[in-house]
Amino acid sequence: MRVTQSMLSNNMLRNLSSSYNKMGDLQNQLNTGKKITRPSQDPVVAIKGIGYRTDLNKVEQYQRNLGEVNNWLDSSDDALDHVGQALIRVQELVTDAANGSKTAEDRQKIQVEITQIRKQIQDLGNTKVGDKYLFTGTNTLSPLHDGTNFTATPGLNKDVKIEVYDGVEIKVNTNGIDLFRGIDEMIGKIETSLGDGSSETVISGYLTDINTQQNSVLEKRADIGARQNRVEMMENRLSSQEIIVSKQLSNNEDIDYEKVITEMITQESIHNAALSVGARIIQPSLVDFLR
Repeated sequence: MRVTQSMLSNNMLRNLSSSYNKMGDLQNQLNTGKKITRPSQDPVVAIKGIGYRTDLNKVEQYQRNLGEVNNWLDSSDDALDHVGQALIRVQELVTDAANGSKTAEDRQKIQVEITQIRKQIQDLGNTKVGDKYLFTGTNTLSPLHDGTNFTATPGLNKDVKIEVYDGVEIKVNTNGIDLFRGIDEMIGKIETSLGDGSSETVISGYLTDINTQQNSVLEKRADIGARQNRVEMMENRLSSQEIIVSKQLSNNEDIDYEKVITEMITQESIHNAALSVGARIIQPSLVDFLR
């Protein structure tokens, strides 16, 4: 096949165009820090990047879910801590009322304070996170105590769970109807006994009931503490997963600057050499001589 001047010129121009494109791609990589800017440049890298970003989005969502879990558990524990303190005060008042030297007037004053503590504990049973009640099971939109009676709606002993990992859920609520109702009934009996002149023996007998309720509160708090420990482990797991996926995403998409700069310098040298050779290939035409 006869090689003409036109063929040499066209090949040279085509190679120069390809060289410009390569340098343009390398320049884009240096500007963006990414291996590709369009999926068509490398579909495999693009598909892997989508998968890694999906994993990162899931991790971020689970981290937000864990924040909500912590809100529930911390608020529940704080409420029960105040219930425990209230029971300690009831214990002190009952011990004082059981003293044989107390007059009817003294007992009335103790009864008034215990009544206020009872209302305070009822309010603690209605503790909320946002617009959701913590101690009413899945019936999160209704209070545990309406100011007169405890609610009897369904779902009070059902668990509220939040997903914190693929297929992993953590119970966030504390079933409180039995606990708060038991405490309320006990304090109601103490109020009655203080008002009807019951003996010191009857009143001191409530100390055992108070101790039982205190233990019940501690058991609930221990259960919350166990779940808080699990949440902490899940937070560590998600943090590790975030680091791993972020590293995989970086390895998949981010450039090695030293490598790209070296390729850029090499490509520039090749391009300059091509220009120099091309200047010799394209010979002056007759028109150039006539000028």
